[in-house]
Amino acid sequence: MPQHLKGHGGPVKSVALSADGTRALTASFDYSVILWRIEGDEATVEKRLEGHEAAVNDAVFAGRGRAVSVSDDGSLAVWDLAAGTMLARFQGDGQKVVDVAVSRDARYAASAGWDDTARLYDIEKMKEIAVLRGHRGNVNAVDFAPDGTHLFSASYDGTIRSWSVPDGAPIGEVYDNGWSVNVLRALAGGRLVFGGLDGSLGVIDIARGDLAKVLPRHERPVLALAVSADGERAASGDGDGRIRVFSTRDWALEEEFDNPYGPVWGLALSRDGSEALYAGLDDFVSFWQVAPRKPFETVEATVPRRFQVEGADLGARQFARKCSVCHTLTPDDGNRAGPTLYRIFGRKAGSVAGYHYSPALERADIVWSEETIARLFDEGPDVVTPGSKMPMQRIRSLEERDALIAFLKKATAPGAGQRRQGEAGKNEGRKEE
Repeated sequence: MPQHLKGHGGPVKSVALSADGTRALTASFDYSVILWRIEGDEATVEKRLEGHEAAVNDAVFAGRGRAVSVSDDGSLAVWDLAAGTMLARFQGDGQKVVDVAVSRDARYAASAGWDDTARLYDIEKMKEIAVLRGHRGNVNAVDFAPDGTHLFSASYDGTIRSWSVPDGAPIGEVYDNGWSVNVLRALAGGRLVFGGLDGSLGVIDIARGDLAKVLPRHERPVLALAVSADGERAASGDGDGRIRVFSTRDWALEEEFDNPYGPVWGLALSRDGSEALYAGLDDFVSFWQVAPRKPFETVEATVPRRFQVEGADLGARQFARKCSVCHTLTPDDGNRAGPTLYRIFGRKAGSVAGYHYSPALERADIVWSEETIARLFDEGPDVVTPGSKMPMQRIRSLEERDALIAFLKKATAPGAGQRRQGEAGKNEGRKEE
């Protein structure tokens, strides 16, 4: 397996492997999903799936050459992987959608949303079947029972609930963890493995509705779970970058890995669980050989990351913290959530070739200048560029706005934009400009 999957322009939120290990899907803050071809130690970008209007939080394979993804834009999308095109998009009520699951027969998909609901879809007929209400907080995770007859949902309210498939009728509460349940996976044998905000990790006997096994608690919130395709291993990842791998036969801890540059947001295991891919704040996915362990394991990361810069001047600091996740200053970048800001002054909004703009920004009659950029950060994108993909971002302080604009005037000028990303905190910016 390759050591890294490099191609995104922002932190990677999730990673999934196909059952045969020859393909991978990654979802990123840069608003895109990438389909990877994996051949031995090489990984190549096969398709870049673009169409979401905010960070993509999760993407999974959906059989028959399809994939399903969910986003901060409140939608679930179904993709044709061969063509790299969106087949359908289902829009919720605007709240972010953070998790997606597909039934084993690839007939149904389910999403977990921060509008306190889960949603059930028929992705053969391309229609929403039901909105599942009953949780008293954000729904963080969903998964189908292996036989496809039930859907499980986990919430910030601490509970795990069960729903019938395909009608979405409520069955009832399966378990109450007391603390938010962040992640959930359904296993064979009537079991669920879950991870909580408090670091709790456990296995539930669904029929009894109680803990069959309490696993070693993480010190930080559990943010990722993965199960190998053969069902023999499960892995958990947390906010500190710690990954643990367990045998699902007796739940013995087999291996543990520490990434000091955590957190772990996305996690995938190979078919037999001997290899893992993990993702987090970096713009790439990394490999860990679970078994047999290597005597020396290096972790690649650029620290501090471009949005974690300290000590730079005020303008550079504003750019790093508020803009750099989404934009670069270089003339040749096109993979971030937003286009390059190179030569932005005097440029018409929505005019960078090759960038996928929203219709609203393409139609906008705006030329970027000191005045229009100041207004953008003073009044907000919802006022200055309504309907665009730009996230809500305002700078109330006149001093900080002026410092940012002065920095951009220098850093985006011809020649200056050639400097490397992350240097002195100057990199990218919002979503569109």
